[in-house]
Amino acid sequence: MSARLLYVCVRPQRGAGEAEYESFRSAAGLAADEIDALDLVRNPMPDLDAYTAYMVGGSPFNMTDPETSKTEAQKHVEAGLAELAQAAADGGPAALFTCYGIGIATRTLGGEVSRAHPEDTGPTVVALTPEGERDPLFGDLATRFTALTAHKEGSSTVPPGGVLLAQGDASAVQAYRYGDRLYATQFHPEATTKAFTERMAIYRDDGYFASADYEVLAARVLATSVTEPMRLVRAFAGRFG
Repeated sequence: MSARLLYVCVRPQRGAGEAEYESFRSAAGLAADEIDALDLVRNPMPDLDAYTAYMVGGSPFNMTDPETSKTEAQKHVEAGLAELAQAAADGGPAALFTCYGIGIATRTLGGEVSRAHPEDTGPTVVALTPEGERDPLFGDLATRFTALTAHKEGSSTVPPGGVLLAQGDASAVQAYRYGDRLYATQFHPEATTKAFTERMAIYRDDGYFASADYEVLAARVLATSVTEPMRLVRAFAGRFG
C-alpha cells in the first residue's frame, strides 16, 4: 500500500472507471501515489483497515434493480460497499459514497431507496440545509451551488440517525452524513464538465437520456460551472486522507 486513501471503482466499463479515478484524484488535489484505485467489479475489497479513507464512484448498476436481474458482479459490488458503509458508520475508516454508492449506504443503514426520485442528466441546483451549513466539510461550500447528476433512483429518506446536509428540487436527499465518518452524495462531486460529457458518451445508450439528445445535453453541461462540488472532494481528502 502506497497511499492512505482508496478510490473504489464500481463501473464495469474499464475506461469509465479509469477516467473517474483521474477525476477523483484531480478534484482531491492528490498525486498518483497519494490515492490508490480498486476495481471492485473484478476484485475483492481489501482489509478495510488498510486505508484511512475511501471514495466510491458511480455505476450503471442500481440498488433497486430486481434481485433476479443482478449479475454476480453486481451482487459482489453491493456486498463490498455494504461492508464499507457499515464499517464507516461504526467509526471505522471514513467513506465518501457518491451517485450509485449513496443507494448502497442508505439501504445498508436502514433508509429507503426508490425509483420515484430520478434526476435528468446534467446540471442541478443543490441547496444546503442548516445542518449542512454547519458541517465540517459542507460548511465551507456556497449555500446553493450547481452540481452534475444522472441517475434512475434516489434515497427517499436519510437513514435513521443520519443528518441531511443538502437537498434539491427533484431529489430531496442530495447529501447526508452518518456519524462523523460517512458522507454520501446523490450528485457527482468529482467530475469536470468535460469529464462528465465524456462519461455521458459512454452511457448514451443506457437509458439515462435519449441518445439523439446527447449534443444538446453535452453543450448544457459544458456551459455550467461546477467548482463547489470538487471542493467537497478536496475537503474530504484533506480531512480523512
